[in-house]
Amino acid sequence: MRLIEWVRRRDSGFNAGRRALRTALVMPVAFGVGMWVDATVATYAAFGAFALLLFVDFSGTILDRVRAQLALGVVGAAFIALGTAASDVTWINVILTAGVAFGVWFSGVVSSVLAGAATAMLLPYVLSSSLSGTPADIPGRLGGWGIAVAVSVVAVAVLWPAPVSDPLRGRVAEACAALADRLRAGSAAGLGLPGGSPEEVAGAAERAEHAVTALQRDFYGAPYRPTGLSTGARALVRLVDELTWLGEIVGRLTTPRGTAAACKAAFAAAVVLHESADLLDGGGDTNRFHGAVADLRAASRDVEREATGESRPDALDPGFRSQEVSFAVAAVAANVELTVAADRRTLWRRVLGWQPSGIGSPLHAARERAAAHLEPHSVWLHNSVRVAVALALAVLVARLTGVEHSFWVVLGAMAVLRSNALSTGQTALRGLAGTFAGIVVGGALVTVLGTQRTAFWLLLPLAVLFAGLAPAVVGFAAGQAGFTIAIFLLFNIIEPTGWRVGIVRIEDVAIGCAVSLAVGLLFWPRGAGRALDQAMAEAYADSAAYLRDAVDFGVTRCDGTVPAADAPHSRALRAAASARRLDDAFRTYLGERGAKPVPLTEVTRLVTGVAGLRLAADAVLDLWAGDPGTATGERGAARRVLEAAGDAVTGWYDALARALAGPAPVPAPLPGTDTAVLLREAVDHELRATSAATAVRMVWTGGHLDAARRLQRTLVGPARHTRGRKLSNTIWRASRDAAQSASAVSQ
Repeated sequence: MRLIEWVRRRDSGFNAGRRALRTALVMPVAFGVGMWVDATVATYAAFGAFALLLFVDFSGTILDRVRAQLALGVVGAAFIALGTAASDVTWINVILTAGVAFGVWFSGVVSSVLAGAATAMLLPYVLSSSLSGTPADIPGRLGGWGIAVAVSVVAVAVLWPAPVSDPLRGRVAEACAALADRLRAGSAAGLGLPGGSPEEVAGAAERAEHAVTALQRDFYGAPYRPTGLSTGARALVRLVDELTWLGEIVGRLTTPRGTAAACKAAFAAAVVLHESADLLDGGGDTNRFHGAVADLRAASRDVEREATGESRPDALDPGFRSQEVSFAVAAVAANVELTVAADRRTLWRRVLGWQPSGIGSPLHAARERAAAHLEPHSVWLHNSVRVAVALALAVLVARLTGVEHSFWVVLGAMAVLRSNALSTGQTALRGLAGTFAGIVVGGALVTVLGTQRTAFWLLLPLAVLFAGLAPAVVGFAAGQAGFTIAIFLLFNIIEPTGWRVGIVRIEDVAIGCAVSLAVGLLFWPRGAGRALDQAMAEAYADSAAYLRDAVDFGVTRCDGTVPAADAPHSRALRAAASARRLDDAFRTYLGERGAKPVPLTEVTRLVTGVAGLRLAADAVLDLWAGDPGTATGERGAARRVLEAAGDAVTGWYDALARALAGPAPVPAPLPGTDTAVLLREAVDHELRATSAATAVRMVWTGGHLDAARRLQRTLVGPARHTRGRKLSNTIWRASRDAAQSASAVSQ
């Protein structure tokens, strides 16, 4: 019981244990069926079971998992045929390995499902291209792989299937409910109703903050962006940024009295969020949801009418806060509706590719995501190139050295390759240590048992169980040791060769590790830290440009003396692409071993700041999208205030981007000049005229710029820590180079 509890603490949810136990039972069966035919079929059945059951774990319903297993089986079969056909010609094999490795690894930008299955997809190709064969060998290899596919489909369906759950969806629902409680308490306080005491408002605010923080923690805690190409998954992941932004807005809310329309709008927004949470939890009623959204729209129109009819400019503040909340909640509701509509599609509509209105096809999304990473600073592109070069070089080295089992050279390179040279070197040492330990244990077993195949068969499931469980509960080296022991037993069942199998394996794995280390030193050896800075700089620069263009779009629609600008849709897409690259760089940075020179909470603050800036631009664009653009008259004073404020705010973010990317200093936050106040003075006389609605939009645009300006104060500290880290690294490198130069002169 103590052992089980120890494993449970290290294997949350017993996910690794479930995969390991399933593989330990199924892999020997597949291997035994293959042995009835010949050694080739048995080898592919065994390694296929490893790939399909141990190296990948699909989520979703049972039907989704079975479909994913079958799809992976089809891809693996194609790679086996391709790898076998190219195995005898070295130069073709090297080029093809590079192409396949790059394509498989880069496809992970499209979907977290593909990213998680990359190793399982590559294993059948690596095995086939590394073992010399002819077209006549393809049927036997496919036969072994087919056995593995068949047993894996049965295993994932009936052997301890993981419960159907979506942790991200649950966290989104919890955040919606907590933010709804905060808005409801605030509206009750504003209207003087029960449930709005200061203590109740403070408690609701604390719960909302904790719920949003938990959502961010789960979202960024995964090694890949937790979304696939399915319509519901793509809509769901948008909600993370929107709820984070809404949490920032709600955290700044006060509870003014006497603004009945604004308080009623806040209450309507709370109802929409509660209905959204119910729908995401699997309950709820779509009619009630749509009714709540309609009530929110009506309440928002009342707020705008109230603001338009005000003769006092200072009365526009509550209206802006209400408009800001209403826009954010409406965006959340739209994506909740897409998520639920996609999940409720019939099987026939899914097969036909029917999409809810407002979201593109999976093919369009795949092209958009891939295009976002075809950029020199993309971490995912770096890693894809690194993997492609490492595996191709491993194939070339294995062929030139004539090693007995070239498969282990390529697999060794793939197993230890990481995002920087230091991590690769550390992993290589652990891998070799684990392999050596496995050789010692496996060699002792073989020496004691001799040629007793029955004993090897009895020990094989235990070795597979340890190989699958050890990486999660002990470490990478222990997993390598377990895998080595399992290979010892497999090959001694096929053809007893004693401890020689282990010696061959450690030689080949050492070559593969050396190849990976060399590639890590040549390609981006500093890892994701520098790439994260660059991705962050690009994301802030692109988001600032998007905000500037959104403000310009509004400015030209409010002044009849200047030509109207087009909506900056292309700029919005570019900002979204930069945000995706930043997300992947951040996850790679989190996955690297070693101490983090900047606290992760501060790095996360910088990452989420990009989303806040981009969504502020969305809000400005949405604010003016409802304006007919037929304004007449000259509003030069207000336009100049808005342009100057937009230039100042976005110019600050440009300076921040330069500081994150290079040697420029981090700018101090802009002074607390309230743009909305200046705009109210400029449009005061228009609040009584027929252009009052346009004047209100101008003031509210200034409010969004002020929100982006207030965000600066939360970013300066983390940015200066990041800047300090880079400066200390520069000083260290300079002192190191100076010491080396002095040493050379003295010699």
